[in-house]
This record gives sequence, C-alpha cells and structure tokens, in this order.
Amino acid sequence: MKAFLTILFIACSLFANPLAAQEVDREITKVTDDVYRFRNSGHTTVFAITGNGVVVTDPIDAEAAAWLKTEIAGLTDQPVSHLVFSHSHGDHASGGASFGDLDMVIAHQNAPEAIDGLSPNVRFNDEMEFTLGDKTIELTYLGPGHGTDMIAMVIRPDNVGFVVDVVASKRLFYRDFPNTNVDQWMDQVRKADSLDFEILVGGHGPIGVKSDVADGLAYLEELRAAVLKGLLEGKTVDELAASITMDEYSDWINYDEWRELNVRGMARHLQEVRLTQ
Repeated sequence: MKAFLTILFIACSLFANPLAAQEVDREITKVTDDVYRFRNSGHTTVFAITGNGVVVTDPIDAEAAAWLKTEIAGLTDQPVSHLVFSHSHGDHASGGASFGDLDMVIAHQNAPEAIDGLSPNVRFNDEMEFTLGDKTIELTYLGPGHGTDMIAMVIRPDNVGFVVDVVASKRLFYRDFPNTNVDQWMDQVRKADSLDFEILVGGHGPIGVKSDVADGLAYLEELRAAVLKGLLEGKTVDELAASITMDEYSDWINYDEWRELNVRGMARHLQEVRLTQ
C-alpha cells in the first residue's frame, strides 16, 4: 500500500504541474557591439544599448521579459526605455509590463488597443524612425499577411534587421500557413527584402544575413509554382504532398516536420483563390 501511495503521489504531482519538467533555455548573444539577441527556447528578440537608454523588442512572455530586464541591468546601467512590438501575436508580444515604466511603447496602427494589458503610446502607419543615443531605429510596416500589424525593424548604424515570423534564416515557413493569405505573406517577404540591412535576426532560428530573406522568397515562389502546376494538371493534394519534395531546401530547419504541411497549405490557398494566378 505504501508503494502504491508513493506512485500515486508522484503521478498526481506530474499532472498538477505538467510544465515542471520542461526547462526554459535562455541565452543572450552579442550581434554587434551594442546590439544583442535574446533567445527564450524557440523564440528570439533583440535589444540595443544606445548610450541613452535601451530599446527592447518583443517581450515574448512575462517570465522571459523579467529575466531579460535583469540581464540587461548586468550589462549596462542604462534603463530599458523603449519597447517595440513586431506584432501582437501572443507568443511574441506577451509580458511587456514586466519591463516596468517605459518612455515609449511602439506598435503598428492596426495593433490592438492593449497588448497583454500594455497599451502602446506611439503608433504609426507605414514608416517611423527615431533616434536614441547613438542608434537610429527604422520601423517599416510589412502589410497584411502573417498578421495585420507586422513591422520590421532596422537598427543603425549596426545594420541589423529584426524580422519576425514572416521569414527566417534557412528555416521552412510555419506549418500550413494557418489563417493566412499566402500571396499576402509573400508580399510581406518582398517588403522585408526591399529593406537595407546586413544582419538578419528573426523571431525564430539562427542569426543570418540579408540574402536569407531573398532565399526565403525564392522558396515560396518555387513552392507556389510547383503546387499550382500540379493542381492545374488535376493532381490531388495528397499526390502533391508526396511528390513536391523541395529537395534543394532539405537542410533547412523544420524541413522534415513542415515540408508536407507547406505543400498542403499552399494548395489550400490556391484552391481558395481559384487558381487565378
């Protein structure tokens, strides 16, 4: 009976706290002298120490933001003064209040009135630029697609681009492009590719370079063309998922997990737009 009760206690403890065994992996990587990438398991964000305050981007979640604030305090005595939301999706935009009082909280005009309880006090439509200390921050709206309030950020003079979810370095696109017009998503990638920067930091995946954006667009264009050709030939989605292997990209992150889903999502989109293009 004693052994049974012990096993029962352990089982109940695990069910009561299913995340207890999941340890969050966090690290800060220096990108340039004053620009850093913060990785919280599979999500990443950036911050810049400007000489007159620290600009942070997506908080990710409350615990991540609180941890990051403490770590920044160990790097500089400059306060976190500005927060820039790349977009309002909860897996990137939660927990902003953990940074405390901020001079500016910036989001696109289409963002909700409050993002996880924090209300942006600066909004813009197409482009915005501000200077803090020795850094100039350029913000550009990428248009509708993956979300309706997605912006990209370029930090100068470091020429670091921060582009979230829309494209990442050598990483397949998210699953089956859920709840998205894929052509609009591709336009977002084109907009990001039109920006001038050298180093790419994405919301997921490794640090990359500007040409990774063009490579991501090439993947989407090739995928779209192959799926469209197959549908016009009368092939089923199952046949396309099996035959369109995109072998050139087999070394990209999430290829094994998402390649088939990418095909299915593109097929769904093209069927929804009635194969008009």
